[in-house]
Amino acid sequence: MSTVDYALDDGIAIIWLNRPERLNAVVAELVDDLLEALDAVAKSDARAMVLAGRGRAFCAGHDLKEPTPEGDSRPRLDRLQDVTRRLRGLRQPVIAAVHGYAIGAGAEFAMGCDLILAAEDAVFAFPEVSLGLSVTGAASRLLPLLVGPLKAKELLLLGERVSGAKAHELGLVNAALPADDLMDTALDWAGRIAAHPAAAATMAKRALDSGIDSSLDAALELEVSHALITEHSAEVAASAEAFRSRT
Repeated sequence: MSTVDYALDDGIAIIWLNRPERLNAVVAELVDDLLEALDAVAKSDARAMVLAGRGRAFCAGHDLKEPTPEGDSRPRLDRLQDVTRRLRGLRQPVIAAVHGYAIGAGAEFAMGCDLILAAEDAVFAFPEVSLGLSVTGAASRLLPLLVGPLKAKELLLLGERVSGAKAHELGLVNAALPADDLMDTALDWAGRIAAHPAAAATMAKRALDSGIDSSLDAALELEVSHALITEHSAEVAASAEAFRSRT
């Protein structure tokens, strides 16, 4: 079974992260399948896209049950960051529909989208520092833009979890909704965008991102440099082993 599902209906593309048994946690196969699906959206006649997760979560971050791959980590990290690049590079506006956990890389996938809708009881967190890791996915650039530098440092340094409702208060998401209304609202927003002239929607997205993305590549490169330093540290090895030993 593919780790990602893709559908196109009436000008709206939907990509579902599809590892529900692992809360859609990130592994290399999911990254590859997600990039392939995003390429399909780019080549399609879709005018808007929704990114969502199957099962009980949007994406619970990296799958810490999986051992860290051996060898040079830079290609793997660059591949992961390509998700952010590809999401922001699409001509179609992208809406994240977040329910359940959006942890670490999951929160970063959401931030790579143009709009974020969250269930009121969704859970956002950036636990990387507590695990001895570095953030990826341009969180170092996008999170301060959304919530401000002081709150971004608080979220990263303390690693505390915030609900969808709290995320809305902070400006991390556009709206917090009852869980049962999440996908209907995401599809409604996508439909409203798709009803606009496609070229105008693309130009609006490009214009708004131009100032942000002028520093995005630098942020992505610095994140990779830090990730390469932290990934094989004793602290990361210990936290990963503690996670894998949970029953």
